[in-house]
Amino acid sequence: MSIEVLTLILIGCILASFALGAPVGLALGGIAMGIGYLTWGEGIFNLIPTTIESSYFSFILLAIPLYIYMGQLLTRSGIGDAMFNASQMLIGRVRGSLAISVIGVCSMIGAMVGIIGAGIMTSGSIALKPMLERGYDKRLALGVIMAGGGLGILIPPSIPMIMYSATTQNSVGRMFIAAIVPALISIVLMVAYVIISCKLNPAKAPLDTGSEAKMTRKQKVRTARDGFFSLLLIVAVLGSIITGIATPTESGAIGVFGAILLAIAFKRFRLEMFKTSGFETAMLVSVSMWIILGASLFSNFHMLSGVQNMVADFTHDLGLPPIAVIILLQVVMLLLGFIIDEMIIVLMCAPLFTPIAVSLGYDPIWFGILMILNIEIAVQTPPYGFALFYLKGIAPPGVTMMDIYRSITPFILLKLCVLILCMLFPEVVLWLPNTLMGEN
Repeated sequence: MSIEVLTLILIGCILASFALGAPVGLALGGIAMGIGYLTWGEGIFNLIPTTIESSYFSFILLAIPLYIYMGQLLTRSGIGDAMFNASQMLIGRVRGSLAISVIGVCSMIGAMVGIIGAGIMTSGSIALKPMLERGYDKRLALGVIMAGGGLGILIPPSIPMIMYSATTQNSVGRMFIAAIVPALISIVLMVAYVIISCKLNPAKAPLDTGSEAKMTRKQKVRTARDGFFSLLLIVAVLGSIITGIATPTESGAIGVFGAILLAIAFKRFRLEMFKTSGFETAMLVSVSMWIILGASLFSNFHMLSGVQNMVADFTHDLGLPPIAVIILLQVVMLLLGFIIDEMIIVLMCAPLFTPIAVSLGYDPIWFGILMILNIEIAVQTPPYGFALFYLKGIAPPGVTMMDIYRSITPFILLKLCVLILCMLFPEVVLWLPNTLMGEN
């Protein structure tokens, strides 16, 4: 069987299994093993132990449960609310100030959780109700929550970045640092959009700031303290990696320990919260591990079948310049984002596309950041971006899917501008890691 026919069969089986609602990890692994048995015979099953060894015995992957656990502790202890209140108090009486706070805080909450779906749902549960109650435009409220929560996978620590580094054997620390400048540019553009749109149309946002304007001095001090130390924990986690004090896995342990200390110090620690966070983390990690195994089996089988040579020959036959090949790969990942989530895209595309980018002379860290930016856009793009349905699940009854589509459109365009900027000017991504950690 030719690799072209095999690829079409694999893609068709994937789409059919997703349409039937099959578990993602089991579907990917089962398809690989089933078709592999028909084409290779019993030898295909030797791929299972080697894939388990290479996938599950990676020191980098130990960071995933730690970061997820840190996010669960911070959000379930109410420290996410503390960050929101402190940010709003800091910005003060400015039209659209609550929307600006939401962008910053939801980005941080998304970074704590590390995955888009959980980040958007957590951010929405905290921020959507107060925005609507204060008279904010429905579309503006939905848009900033979706954009801010989705930005979490671009702000370290990021689970998809860890997965990319593990599957392509690249430095997690360099990935984390490389994402900082694109993330800051994205936040600045979104804040600028909120300020300008509220200036042009004051009906989008009220001028009052709510209860924080009536806080006593003691309440303001407590709110500022809680928000400062919450932000400081995230800075400490990232700073320990940048300075070389800790590996990404060790920094995850620092984050968990710090989250527990903050919950105790702020008198928010409860045994039930501790247990619930642990159970939720175990469930998310279990799902992630099955997805990693299934996707790794699928990608390994596909690569051993010769798909890299097929893609390389295809791009060569087209006679495209290197940057056009990169754009073509971006389009493929954008389309995949309509039907599958960010972790699966990384696990499927990273081992397949990254060697192609490297063979064209591009830096794998730069390509990894492009992949993360692309995925962030893809899973939020109407009409089928799956992250849109997460927000719909927690939105009030009066919010329609069309409201959500219209709310995210301007933010998607802004994020697309950031992707194009990073694609055309690689130094936007590579300058900071090369400065802090030296060139590869």
